[in-house]
Amino acid sequence: MSRVTGSSPPSAAEGPSRTRDLGSRAAAVLVFGSSAAVLVVEIVALRLLAPYLGLTLETSTLVIGIALTAIALGSWLGGRIADQLDPRRLIGPALGVSGAVVALTPAVLRSTAEWAPALLLLIASLTILVPGALLSAVTPIVTKLRLTSLAETGTVVGRLSGVGTVGAIAGTVLTGFVLVSRLPVSGILLGLGTLLVVGSALAEWRTRGWSGAPALALVVLAGGLATAVAPGGCDAETKYHCARIVADPQRDSGRTLVLDGLRHSYVDTDDPTFLKFTYVRAIASVVDAAFPEGEPLAAHHLGGGGLTFPRYLAATRPGTRSLVSEIDGGIVRINRDRLGLGEEGGIEVRAEDGRLGLRRLDAGSRDLVVGDAFGGVSVPWHLTTVEALTDIRRVLTEDGLYVANLIDHGELAFARAEVATLGAVFEHVALVGDPADIGLGPAYASEGGNMVAIASDRPLDLRAAQEALDARRTGWKIATGDDLASWTGGARPLTDDHAPVDQLLQPSGSRTGR
Repeated sequence: MSRVTGSSPPSAAEGPSRTRDLGSRAAAVLVFGSSAAVLVVEIVALRLLAPYLGLTLETSTLVIGIALTAIALGSWLGGRIADQLDPRRLIGPALGVSGAVVALTPAVLRSTAEWAPALLLLIASLTILVPGALLSAVTPIVTKLRLTSLAETGTVVGRLSGVGTVGAIAGTVLTGFVLVSRLPVSGILLGLGTLLVVGSALAEWRTRGWSGAPALALVVLAGGLATAVAPGGCDAETKYHCARIVADPQRDSGRTLVLDGLRHSYVDTDDPTFLKFTYVRAIASVVDAAFPEGEPLAAHHLGGGGLTFPRYLAATRPGTRSLVSEIDGGIVRINRDRLGLGEEGGIEVRAEDGRLGLRRLDAGSRDLVVGDAFGGVSVPWHLTTVEALTDIRRVLTEDGLYVANLIDHGELAFARAEVATLGAVFEHVALVGDPADIGLGPAYASEGGNMVAIASDRPLDLRAAQEALDARRTGWKIATGDDLASWTGGARPLTDDHAPVDQLLQPSGSRTGR
């Protein structure tokens, strides 16, 4: 019997493919877009979490760590699964499911923070990890599809790796410089989720496979509706903050500026001499005691908020020129649109970083510098160092005064370090605060909170300052000399080379100042 030779019927694996080949251009678009989306999610997650976890180094480190974990996990699992299943059928689900999760993220995170705060870290981790891993899996999946010859392995892997890196850069730059300044974070995530689901539908069309895009489109729509009714909304989302204006039910003209869930400023639009917060009354007491009554000043303010103190100076010291460095231009707009700031009053606000603003000032040009810049409850570290304070000393006149609002709790390690730093730069330093907090009362009663540091190269009239504090019924005292040295202990001055402000500072469980 002779053997009949011929070709056998093709197996399912070897037969004609029902799918279209993935071209090099489509592969580049997929890798570029998915890599960019991972970075958009990472950056926007920081904005979403700030009202609940604060803008701290720890929060940033947490989000970056989760995002990197997602990238590593997605790259590993994506490559492994692509070796076991048809890679063409994986792209659509990876894009679509990630898009659905991204679109739901604003509503889920804000609702969790409001109703189940103990679960916030877990839910936040999942909303970054799941889409980040799915999107990161796209690169190895696409790489598998493009590897048609071992001779081109290096070229294909290198090209797609480079495209992915460029995509990540583009996502970072686009989000940080364009999207966040023009769109609310919820809008960014809903838009991204929509784009990813559309990408999933296109991938389905090419592969004629998985058909979940319509259902996921409904999930994105549900995410948009849920975001509209979820708690934690803002009156305005600026580059740096979720901002709200809260009316005072006891004063018709009273307004509180709330940034990321924290009360930052209280403004009476009809009476700028009304100072509600104790620390602002303390700053006013110190300044009024240091300079003749009604004398106009040349003042510089590091941090603006609601511009409470510049308004006070304009009202009580006509002719005062106040220059304010406020990094968030959105807060400046809120002052003009919602808090009654006009062009009069000698108040000039520049949207700039406070440290950079100091460099632009002439030596000896300011009678007064007020430090009241905060990211959450933390003073930006680069405004706390010997180098920064030396620049403040440079711009002050010979009899000039520096006053700074500090917030700390627990062991008050940051406050002690900052007072030590002031002592390394200025001849005369004092600290104003609750007696228990500054070492003048029973230690067991210390709770921490706001304190006001005073520094100058001229002797401070502490008696007049204390009388002013008493007249405003602050209940605060002044520590100086040996008392202050004992309270500061062996705290090391902060420098540009070493200023672990976020690690030294211990926040309170309360989300309001005093």
